[in-house]
Amino acid sequence: MMRTCAVAGMFYPRDPSHLEQLLEKFFSGTKPGGASLGIVSPHAGYIYSGDVAAQAFSTISPDFSGTFVVIGPSHRGYINCVSRVPWETPLGVLDTDAEFVELLDIETDEFSHRDEHSLEVQMPFIKYRFPRARIAPVMMGVQDYSSAMRLAEKIVNAIRQSKRDIRIVASSDFSHYVPEQKAKSDDLYAIEPLLTLNTKEFYRRIEERRVTACGFGPIASMVTVCEKLGAKTAQLIRYATSGEVTGERREVVGYAAIAVM
Repeated sequence: MMRTCAVAGMFYPRDPSHLEQLLEKFFSGTKPGGASLGIVSPHAGYIYSGDVAAQAFSTISPDFSGTFVVIGPSHRGYINCVSRVPWETPLGVLDTDAEFVELLDIETDEFSHRDEHSLEVQMPFIKYRFPRARIAPVMMGVQDYSSAMRLAEKIVNAIRQSKRDIRIVASSDFSHYVPEQKAKSDDLYAIEPLLTLNTKEFYRRIEERRVTACGFGPIASMVTVCEKLGAKTAQLIRYATSGEVTGERREVVGYAAIAVM
C-alpha cells in the first residue's frame, strides 16, 4: 500500500523535472543550514506559498536524515489520525517511520489521509531537500487547546521512547479571503506570542480577532513539543499573502514561515 499523490498537477507540478526546477528556484533564495527543531510551513499552491515554505524548510540543515513529524489540519473534519504507509511524491517515495508512528498511539486511518492536501503539499519539499529523511504523518481534526496539548504529549513520549532525531512541521495557512491589510494585521498579531513560545496567548489572539488560520492546532502542538525538547525562542522568517502574486488585494490568504529553535 502507498498513499498516492492527490493534488499533484493542481497544487504543485506533477512532472518531476518541472517540480525539481521549481523547488530549486525556491531554495536558491534562501540561506543554507539552520538549527530549527520545528517550523510552520504553508500548504497552498506552490505558485502562492512555495517560496514561503522553502524559507521555513531552509532553517533545517539539509543534512538532516531523521524523521519529520508532519502535522496538518483536516479540511474535511476527520478525526486525529496517522498514516503508516509510504507516501508517493513525483520525486520518489517517502518512507514512513512505522516504529515511531506506532509509538504515537494515535488511530490509523489511511482513508482520511487520501485526499487531504495539508500534509501532501509538504512532502515534495522534504523529499527534495532531505532525501534520506522519513516521515510520520499526523492529521489533526480536533484543534482545541487541550487536544493540541495532548497531541504534543504523545509526540514527546514517542520521541523519548524511540530516541529518534525529530523535526516537526506544522502545516498551516493564516487568514483566508479577507482584505490584505486586515490579513497582515490579524496574522502578525496572532503570530507575535509564538515568538516567545506562548501558545495560550496565541489561542487567545486567534479567538479575539477570529483569525481564520486553518492549522492553529498543529502550530500549538509543534511549538509545545519543541519547547519540551529545549527550544527557547521562535522567529518569523517571512510573512506574505497571495495578493503579492495575484495582485488581488481585496481577498487574500496569509502565509508565514516560522522557525522554532
